[in-house]
Amino acid sequence: MGENIKIVAKNRKARHDFAIEDTYEVGLVLAGTEVKSIRGGKVSLKESFADIYNGEIFVYQMHIDPYEQGNIYNKDPLRIRKLLMHKQQIRKLVGLKQREGYTLVPLTLYFKDGRVKMELALAKGKKLYDKRHAIAERDSDRRIQKSMRHNG
Repeated sequence: MGENIKIVAKNRKARHDFAIEDTYEVGLVLAGTEVKSIRGGKVSLKESFADIYNGEIFVYQMHIDPYEQGNIYNKDPLRIRKLLMHKQQIRKLVGLKQREGYTLVPLTLYFKDGRVKMELALAKGKKLYDKRHAIAERDSDRRIQKSMRHNG
């Protein structure tokens, strides 16, 4: 059973701004015109986040451009969208989110066997000095790699 995965959108800033603790694959409740827009790559996860309300999980601030041929069937580009996840996973997340500093951040949006899926991360916000440390570490790794290529 080969999984056919096509990545549509990535939240590149998420890995820079947050320390990723755990990831989950979730489904989305979408309108047909939204799926067509996503298929065309007209989606942004930049400022998006997820939250739990009444035992259900929702994604906020995920921008899906209105479908060009959608006319009256188009939905609000920034509307709140329900995520599909097992109840016991949601209960586990409620417990984890109540600890200080945890948030739910969408990392990628992709098609898996024709269905829209999202990789959702349980993450903790990085402090400014953590970000600086990560950048310095990445730069030193690059310098080491570069010197190895030139010397080797």
